[in-house]
Amino acid sequence: MTEPLLWAGRYDRQMQRIAKFHKVSAGQFAESMAADFPQFTQADIQDMYENLKLPKRSTKGSAGYDFFAPFSFSLAPNATIKIPTGIRVEMEEGWVLKLYPRSGLGFKYRLQMNNTVGIIDSDYFYSDNEGHIFIKMTNASNEGRTVEVPAGTGFAQGIFLEFGITVDDDADGVRNGGFGSTTR
Repeated sequence: MTEPLLWAGRYDRQMQRIAKFHKVSAGQFAESMAADFPQFTQADIQDMYENLKLPKRSTKGSAGYDFFAPFSFSLAPNATIKIPTGIRVEMEEGWVLKLYPRSGLGFKYRLQMNNTVGIIDSDYFYSDNEGHIFIKMTNASNEGRTVEVPAGTGFAQGIFLEFGITVDDDADGVRNGGFGSTTR
């Protein structure tokens, strides 16, 4: 039998509980879906909304919270899709949620985030769009492989990280929006 690892006792330590996932309102989800996916009817969108799954970890040792596809999609090589997840996150100040493709999809298909890493700041929760998290991805396959993602399947993952600020930081701006809203 092998010796126990010196750090094995720390595996069961209490993790900091710093965030909570929520659905955006049905109206916000419907508005976001209608803007980019006119092929779906209002009934389709309502069904998607009712079936949204909040992100979750699959194992005790997982760092990433899986984000689930609200609808089925195919992504041909070099194609891009912007997915309204229907999800928002409330988190303590001093934390950030970083979004990445699920590692298996990245490994098999070179599925990539268009902004390399999605950054969800704690104050995004209070934006006019309810802090609705969108995930924009591209299939960068150089092997000609199409990605097929069924509805309800994990396609991205989010990891919470604590961050610090400089001693002379004096930021006092107020967020109202998503991409590029803090540089306006």
